Amino acid sequence: MQWTEKYRPNFFEEVKGQEIATQKVKQFIEGFSFRKIKGKNPKKAIILHGPPGIGKTTLAHAAGKETNSEVFELNASDLRNKERLREILKPVLEQKSLSKKNKIIVVDEVDGISKFDYGGLPELLMLVEASSYPIIITANDIWDRKFNSLRQKSELIQLKEIDYKTIKAVLIQILEKENFFIPDDILTKIAINAKGDLRAAINDLQAASKLTDYSGMILHDRNKEIDIFNALRIIFKGKPTNEILSLFDSVNLSIDEITLWVEENIPTEYSGEELARAYELLAKVDLFKGRIYKQQYWRFLVYENIFLSYGISSAKKKIKTGFTSYKKPERILKIWLHNQKIAKKKSIAQKYSKCVHVGEKRALHEFPIIKQIIVSNPKIQKELRLDEDEIEYLNNGRG
Repeated sequence: MQWTEKYRPNFFEEVKGQEIATQKVKQFIEGFSFRKIKGKNPKKAIILHGPPGIGKTTLAHAAGKETNSEVFELNASDLRNKERLREILKPVLEQKSLSKKNKIIVVDEVDGISKFDYGGLPELLMLVEASSYPIIITANDIWDRKFNSLRQKSELIQLKEIDYKTIKAVLIQILEKENFFIPDDILTKIAINAKGDLRAAINDLQAASKLTDYSGMILHDRNKEIDIFNALRIIFKGKPTNEILSLFDSVNLSIDEITLWVEENIPTEYSGEELARAYELLAKVDLFKGRIYKQQYWRFLVYENIFLSYGISSAKKKIKTGFTSYKKPERILKIWLHNQKIAKKKSIAQKYSKCVHVGEKRALHEFPIIKQIIVSNPKIQKELRLDEDEIEYLNNGRG
C-alpha cells in the first residue's frame, strides 16, 4: 500500500504545516449553516489553492470527517458533460445524507478544466449558485483569467509549501509506525529535496525504505511551477541569490502580470529607504520594457527580469521574517484588463470574419449586431471556437 494513502490525515489536527488554512476551512464549514439561517448571503464555495502535494485534497476530505459530513467528489472530467453532471448532481442537491449529518461537495483540481472544454466552468458556476451545501474547490493555480468569475463567487484560501523541518518530522513519525530506521542525514536530504511537497517526500521515503545501501540513492530534482505568492515571499523575504534570477521562469504568469503583483505588494514588506529603492528598481523594469516595445531590443528582457527579481530582493537591508498576506493587484489589474478588452473584441471579430468570409474591419464596425447573434445561439459560439474568456466577454454585455 502506498504510504501517502496509508498515512493520509483524517482530521484537522493531523494536517501538518497548514494551520492557518485549516482554521479558515473549519470556520467556513462550521459557520455555513448559521449564516444561511440568519439570512446572510455568504459565499457558498471556498477554493484551496497552492502547489501540488501540500494537502489541498486531504484538507477537503478531513473537513468531511471532522464535521461528520458525506463528501461528494467531482473532478474536471465530470464538469465537461452538462447532462451527466446534472444527472449526478440532482440527488446530491435534493436529498439529505442518509448516513451522515451533513454534506460537503468537493471539486478537485479545477484547473484541469481547459479553456477549450465548453461547459466546464459555466456548469461549476451553476453548481455554486444552486448548491445548498458548502463546496470546497481545489486548484494548483487559480489565477488564470478564465477563473475570474469563479474567484468572485468563492472565498480563496492559500495553502503554503510545507517547511522541510515539518516534512522531516512527518517522515520520522511514519518510520516509527513502520518500525523502520533511515539515517538522519538521508531524511534531511529527502525533506529538503521535496521543496515543500509532502506527498513527494513520503513517496521518496517509501522508495528509500527498500534500499540497503543509501550511497547510491538518487533523488530527482523537482523543477516544479510555483505560484505567485511563494515567488513574492522568496523575493521579499529571502536573500538576493543567483538562483533568484530564474525564479519567475517557474511562475505561470506573463512578466507584465508579475510586475503588477510586485508593484502592488512592495509596500506590505518595505518602508522608508527600502521602499524608495524598490520602486526605483521597479521603474527601471518599466524603462527597459518601454525600450523593448519601442525599439524591439529583445535582449533587454534579461535586464527587465534582473531588476524585477534580484533587484527588488536586494532593496531590503535585512532578511524579513513572519507571515505576510499578499493581495492581487486589484486597481492596477483592472486598468490592465480594461486594455485587454479591445484585444478580446478583435479576436472574436477575427474568428467571425473568417467564418462568414467578410473583412475584419467590417466585423468590428458591425460588432454590436454580431455580438447579439453570437450570444443568442450557443451553436454559433461552438462553431467559432470561442474560448471561455471570449464567451464571458460577450455575456457580460461588453463590446
